[in-house]
Amino acid sequence: MKKSKLYLRQLEVGPMQNFIYLLGDAEKKECLMVDPAWDVPAVVRAAEADGMKITGALLTHGHGDHCNGVPDFAAITGRPVYVNKNEAPFLKPWKKELVLVDAGDAVKAGDLTVTFLHTPGHTPGSQCFMAENHLVSGDTLFINACGRCDLPGGSAEQMYHSLQSLAKLDDSVILLPGHNYSDDGSTASTIGKEKRQNPYYQAATLQDFLHDRMG
Repeated sequence: MKKSKLYLRQLEVGPMQNFIYLLGDAEKKECLMVDPAWDVPAVVRAAEADGMKITGALLTHGHGDHCNGVPDFAAITGRPVYVNKNEAPFLKPWKKELVLVDAGDAVKAGDLTVTFLHTPGHTPGSQCFMAENHLVSGDTLFINACGRCDLPGGSAEQMYHSLQSLAKLDDSVILLPGHNYSDDGSTASTIGKEKRQNPYYQAATLQDFLHDRMG
């Protein structure tokens, strides 16, 4: 199987320090937009400036700061928006724009394959995206933190199991979070570094994790 030449742009947008990603194949000039929000036209212009064609959007989850640009995305590009099937009930107004996916499904941009990982906890349908050696983690895993679990549909127990599933990835996998929340200015990390330093990976058991999140 031919391996793509990875195209990756990380753009900070909006008042909540969101990261929007452009992820694709630099040779085939096709990419996907992760979490269209706040200023979709500016992100589209960034892709066009790089000579890239946007072929779809991926939603990590349905909170407004990650998807309030879906109507603009649909109007500008006319391309599909992929969302986990467990998140779709929270996005009913945009039903016609959505393509429902499940854990293990994948979508391509050029020769780049992006695989969907279902990681509930922050929301029931939260998902991460694996592209070669990169993990786009939305609000599941941050640098030295994880997503909050006290909003409607959140579950600390599910978050614990989702984080454990991500810990099984190779330590070299590059972590690309959904917000610029790092205390030290880092905008990316690795799975190995998070396993060593992230306080939510230091809980030895589910009970310890729940105590840390709720205690």
